[in-house]
This record gives sequence, structure tokens and C-alpha cells, in this order.
Amino acid sequence: MPELPEVETVMRGLDGYLTGKVITRATLHRPDLRFPVPGELPALLTGATVRGFRRRGKYFFLRLDSGMSVLIHLGMSGRMVLAGAPMLHEHLTIETADGGRVGFVDPRRFGALDVIATADEDTHKLIAAMGPEPLGNEFSAPVLLAALHGKTVSIKAALLDQKIVAGIGNIYASEALFRARISPRRLAGTLGGARVERLVPAIRQTLTEAIAAGGSSLRDYVQPNGELGYFQHAWKVYGRTGEACERCPGAPCAGIRCLTQGGRSSFYCAKTQR
Repeated sequence: MPELPEVETVMRGLDGYLTGKVITRATLHRPDLRFPVPGELPALLTGATVRGFRRRGKYFFLRLDSGMSVLIHLGMSGRMVLAGAPMLHEHLTIETADGGRVGFVDPRRFGALDVIATADEDTHKLIAAMGPEPLGNEFSAPVLLAALHGKTVSIKAALLDQKIVAGIGNIYASEALFRARISPRRLAGTLGGARVERLVPAIRQTLTEAIAAGGSSLRDYVQPNGELGYFQHAWKVYGRTGEACERCPGAPCAGIRCLTQGGRSSFYCAKTQR
């Protein structure tokens, strides 16, 4: 599933392509994805001017001059494709007055489309309970420490909990914990202030670098212009089982390990992450 950096990259690509443009036609090709799609969506989009975009966690909003927003979730395999001919599994097509075209393609149909007033975005049922944005000013070591207090799950599981912090998924949780030298097995409630003080900037740095690289291309994800993301080439532990980590070259090291937590793979260096 695309995580925060991939969703941010997609949103920025759409922002540059659609903002300020008039939508002349919108076509919905099926009535449902993960949830039923509002039947009024094509009429809402047609004739509207795109005013901009906003991301919240792994979701983003397309904002219209009518004061309404379209919530978009890419799900497991969703893509936003700019220009070109219609594609297989294209469920929504948006056409603009200057000849532009955007398609929402989702082979597995775990994505979502919904409609809400722009002023009410934060009350949407998929958004309302989310924790702070990890790149926002509201996310800090004291805030994270308070959110982890008393938690008996692993810190890896806690970082995946969107009520604690929004947008972090499996890849970037593993990468941030490595940078912070924290074991993914450590119970979240046992993290003291010093570890949390390392973790918050590690999360910020990991996500910022991933966005700059266009995200990580894994399975279905590509940028809206069709280019791959490149952050997978900078992964320090994710998917590198058995390799020596960058902190242990030539030293006695069992290599990067992989364990399953909550049905997901966690990658870490047992020597340097405690």
C-alpha cells in the first residue's frame, strides 16, 4: 500500500497538472471500490475548477471551487495516471478544458472515492480519528511520548497505528526505527524520552528523503507521470535480510534480520537496535 511519501508524491503531481483547470467531463466506470462511490461524483466534478489538494495521512483531497472535496485513497494498487489512453481497471476518468486527462486505476479495488464539504474534511469517518501528521508542527517528542504511554504493543505496531501518527506504513516504520537505533520488538510503552527524542527526527528525515526521491516503487506504485520512485535504492534495512547493515561493515554482525509482527515483515539490525 502506498505510504505517506508515495501519496504525497502523487498529490504533488496532480496539483501541478490539475490545479486551476476546469473539469469538462468526469466519468465513473463502476459504482464501487472498497466502498460504494457516491453517484453524484461525476456531476460534482463536471464544470468545476480545481482549487488545490490536501493530504491527510495516506489519503488526499481534491478541492473544488464549489466548496466540495473529493477524498481519494489509493488502497493497495491504486494509481493516478496523467494523459494517455484509458487503461484497464480505470474506474474514474477526469477530463479538462485544455485537453488534459487523469485516470484513477485500481486493479484490486481496495481504493476509495468519497465526497465531503471542504470545510468538513477533518470530520470524514476515515480521517477523524487520525493522529498528527509526522511532518507537521503538531508532531513532537512530547506528543509521541504521551501517545505511547501505557502501550503494550511493539513500537513497530504503534507506528503503524494511524491514531498515534498518520501516514507511516511498514517500509518507513522499519527504516525510521533503524535510524533511531530502536528495536521493532521493543514495547512502545517502554520507550523513554531519550529514545523518543531520537525517533521523531528519524521519522521526519526518513519521510522527507523518501518524498524527495519520489517515494518507493514496490509492486504497483509509480508516480502520476509514469516514472518510478527511487527511495527503494536508499533502504537501509527493508528487504535486505542477511546483509550487513551500514553500521556494522566488517564487524561481527549476524546481518539484517526479518521477523513477522502482526502479519507484516519487520527488518532490523539486532546488534545496533535496542
